[in-house]
Amino acid sequence: MTGSKKNMEIRILQLVEGAKNARGLTVIIDVFRAFSTACYAFGNGADEILCVGEVDTAFRLKKENPDRILLGERNEIMVEGFQFGNSPSQVENVDFTGKTLVQTTSAGTRGMVMATGADEILSGSFVNADAIVNYIRTRNPDEVSLVCMGYAAQYPIEEDSLFAEYVKEKLTGGEPDYDKMTETIRNSSGKRFFLADNQKHAPSTDFYLCLDINRFNFVLKATPIEPGILSLIRV
Repeated sequence: MTGSKKNMEIRILQLVEGAKNARGLTVIIDVFRAFSTACYAFGNGADEILCVGEVDTAFRLKKENPDRILLGERNEIMVEGFQFGNSPSQVENVDFTGKTLVQTTSAGTRGMVMATGADEILSGSFVNADAIVNYIRTRNPDEVSLVCMGYAAQYPIEEDSLFAEYVKEKLTGGEPDYDKMTETIRNSSGKRFFLADNQKHAPSTDFYLCLDINRFNFVLKATPIEPGILSLIRV
């Protein structure tokens, strides 16, 4: 099966309002960098990531179970007291076998928390793009919501919008020009990863790790477990 069924409605939505309005099978997209980082953590053996909207919630979950590992950011900077930031280069070579992580970010996890009208929630990133496309084809839902969380959930940004276009084009039988997409991102929102002042919190390595297309062959599915907290697992 190369395309979607004829009556599959595919909507591309933006930011927090988009997450709130998401219906059907929903993909919450955060390429730079939340859900790319999550894929690397699962690729290194993590059992579960608890996605939360607030820093205080993350610390509460850590207090309840000190074995949990905190990762995430505010204003792109690792939260003080966390073990890791929102950076795939920080977790790429870390063994998380059997571990539960707690993640909170300015955009991606916030979008998941807000998507209360969705039937099913996946994370969205280029590192597992085709696995997501194939999962959607298999599920064959009537409605798909592709929610681009943008920069800090404040304004739309190229990499998330292009990811949504990539998925939509594949589902409708097209073949996206990923090289062109990468070039566009490199010359727009991706520029910040190559600025000298950003290397400590947003290194250039992250640009390449986040755009390593189809590095992983699994999807990450989120299930609400209580208000403000979702359980993200590898499917």
